[in-house]
Amino acid sequence: MDNWRNVWRQGFAPALSTAGLQALRGALRLNDPRLVQGATTTPPPLLCVQDWPVEACCALGFCGWQGDGLHTVGEVEEHFAQACFEADRRLGEPAACRWFLNWFDDAPRAEMRRELLVEVELELRNREASTEFEFDFDSASERLPVNRLRDYPWPVEEPDDANVEIEAIREAVLN
Repeated sequence: MDNWRNVWRQGFAPALSTAGLQALRGALRLNDPRLVQGATTTPPPLLCVQDWPVEACCALGFCGWQGDGLHTVGEVEEHFAQACFEADRRLGEPAACRWFLNWFDDAPRAEMRRELLVEVELELRNREASTEFEFDFDSASERLPVNRLRDYPWPVEEPDDANVEIEAIREAVLN
């Protein structure tokens, strides 16, 4: 697996809000010009413009700005720094976030949009699936007859099929 994907999946994606990921998905699909590469925010995160409204930002900043309701350069910069700190902590490596950040900034825009959209869709679908199969075992016998419990559509985890799922999502996104 590419280093940037690992950092995204294990470091960034789990820490970003669902609303933020949904906003990022929309920006990637529509090629939103407010999603920029090579900069954290526009205007740049300088002390003299910390209170100015954000006009555009990177993928991580976009999640906070459009998904979580942040407004100023200072707020989005703080969100970005916290996301990087959290990714590094999750991965157990100082500056691990650089693998994703460098890829995001340097990849051709069309490639970045296509590949990151697949990753965002994968994370959102995983979140949907995890909430879809929540089950209260303590009160199950009160609500379902015992013979119905065995028919419940339990999620089956097959890690060997992860690439098949990614390819299916990629096909759905690209078509």
